[in-house]
Amino acid sequence: MGDGGAVQVTNNSNKSNKDKKKKKKNKNRGGSKKKMTHEQVLAFKFVTEWVSLDHPSSSLGLATSSVVDDFGVQKPVGKNGDKVLFELHSHSKCSDGFLSPSKVVERAHMNGVKVLALTDHDTLAGIPEAVESARKYGIKIIPGVEISTIFSPSSGDTEAEEPVHILAYYSSIGPSRFAELDKFLSNIRDGRYLRAKNMVLKLNKLKMALKWEHVCRIAGNGVAPGRLHVARAMVEAGYVENLKQAFARYLFDGGPAYSKGSEPMVEEAIKMICDTGGVSVLAHPWALKNPVAIVRRLKEAGLHGMEVYKSDGRLAAYSDLADTYELLKIGGSDYHGRGGHHEAELGSVNLPVLVLYDFLKVARPIWCNAIKKILECYAEEPSDTNLETITRFGRTRVFKGGSPLNCGQDLIDHCLPLWLTSQEMENEEFEAIKLKLSNVSTSQGGIQVLIKT
Repeated sequence: MGDGGAVQVTNNSNKSNKDKKKKKKNKNRGGSKKKMTHEQVLAFKFVTEWVSLDHPSSSLGLATSSVVDDFGVQKPVGKNGDKVLFELHSHSKCSDGFLSPSKVVERAHMNGVKVLALTDHDTLAGIPEAVESARKYGIKIIPGVEISTIFSPSSGDTEAEEPVHILAYYSSIGPSRFAELDKFLSNIRDGRYLRAKNMVLKLNKLKMALKWEHVCRIAGNGVAPGRLHVARAMVEAGYVENLKQAFARYLFDGGPAYSKGSEPMVEEAIKMICDTGGVSVLAHPWALKNPVAIVRRLKEAGLHGMEVYKSDGRLAAYSDLADTYELLKIGGSDYHGRGGHHEAELGSVNLPVLVLYDFLKVARPIWCNAIKKILECYAEEPSDTNLETITRFGRTRVFKGGSPLNCGQDLIDHCLPLWLTSQEMENEEFEAIKLKLSNVSTSQGGIQVLIKT
């Protein structure tokens, strides 16, 4: 590949008619399934160990009771067999999705998803509801966010700028510096309000009497309006027939009603993700005009991975691009709950077990370090604020009063095993933190921890 933006996209799931017939014949004879390799067995064990940390009673089937298909995706064998289905890209009503976080979780459960990353645009607001709902179904939630940014190929060249979205994935208890990330995202959301207002004004100049109140009503209370909310208002007002037409005619990048927000430079967002204990992944690179140059720059900035898998398979060109720059290769449905046959369903992207292993192999040390920093802050200053950072996204709740408890010891005994494996906790740093935590009581912090099962 050269320095230009052209990437020839081929999908490895596309086959000739002859190949399809041969595959179908092999499937009927059971020829497309084979026992896991030793590498896949170890990968499957590594993944399931992490998945079942906070749901030990619903541990997944053993790797030996599974087989894998030609793409390395695990399939169940027998009634006790199971597969580990990750959904790493989804949206709720907290940004531009159509369903509440709890409804997204419910639908994920219906589709067999075991691990769900809720990645709303520029907000983590839906994570607590998703975590609470997920408890009922034994689903593990990865707190995530899709951050809106701008890529500029050279300083001052605003004409060549293009929007780039970066997915951030965090540990079970979230970012290590939550307030800092929250402010960063809040600034982006403030820009989204101005951007959406400008879009409405441009549409008004195009003789469409669209009301700002209409857009805000669709977005919902506290949700920063985006292009999709403007498009939905256009459909409801009868100015376009459907969402696709709204984007194709008016709202596409550079379109007559398009407007820029106040998004940060993409390098700044990646640095923020890294500084707050997250894993950064380039979202839908196939939507970029100049993916090669962008990926090269983002790798230098600290990018961890990029999406290369879609519901219809792996995109070979982007997989090769990820290999070139030694990036993780993942994917997700980008589910919004719009309905219709054009949208990929939750859990429709079957990530191979070795891909999941590679993702967690990179993510778990980063998350482990973030958890360590959060616990250190609380051990040094056992305040309500620092405890809230620990319990914000976890299966723990804080309440005041009641009988005296050793809050720090509760965290050690009941919370740490939900977040970390015994191996991850067996080091001098964690032993020192646990010693400090064991001396933290309600008399210091004025709080107690309730573990929700």
